[in-house]
Amino acid sequence: MTHASSHSMRTFKNALRSDRGQAQVEFALVVIFLFTLVLFILETLFFMHTYNVLADSAKEGVRYAIVHGANNTLASGPTCPCLDIDGPPASPGTVPGYGSGKGVVKTFAQYSLHDTGAMRVSVTYGPADTPAVTPLNKTPNRVQVVVAYPYHPFFGLGWPTVQVNAAAEGRIMN
Repeated sequence: MTHASSHSMRTFKNALRSDRGQAQVEFALVVIFLFTLVLFILETLFFMHTYNVLADSAKEGVRYAIVHGANNTLASGPTCPCLDIDGPPASPGTVPGYGSGKGVVKTFAQYSLHDTGAMRVSVTYGPADTPAVTPLNKTPNRVQVVVAYPYHPFFGLGWPTVQVNAAAEGRIMN
């Protein structure tokens, strides 16, 4: 073996050694990027779940209001204290609404493991495109239910709390 070939062999071995360090650095960067991407995807899924729960809760409140419109004796103005819709959640096994003072919106949302105490529900009766009929909980007036909830990111990581709003509207049918 000549001196030139042994020198090139040592240079080749040194190059291999430095490649190992480079691969470890690249692996660490890729793992950090992938971990962050997975956290972002999970957080987005939790946020979408929260919005879907709020939207479905608002729809449940509107459904109750349009079916029980004229039978709801508490709807006396543009906004109302409609405890059957926006009241506290009913305990498991208890039916909300129907004069119980337990709200259908928060009862629906409590089964999704969200804090219903932080939810704000507002119910508004009134016409949107027709002259008002008095009282406002009569056909053909509309009812709108808006649910607001402060969304706290699941993983935290310094992300801010976001106010999530969902609304549903319908026309009173009876």
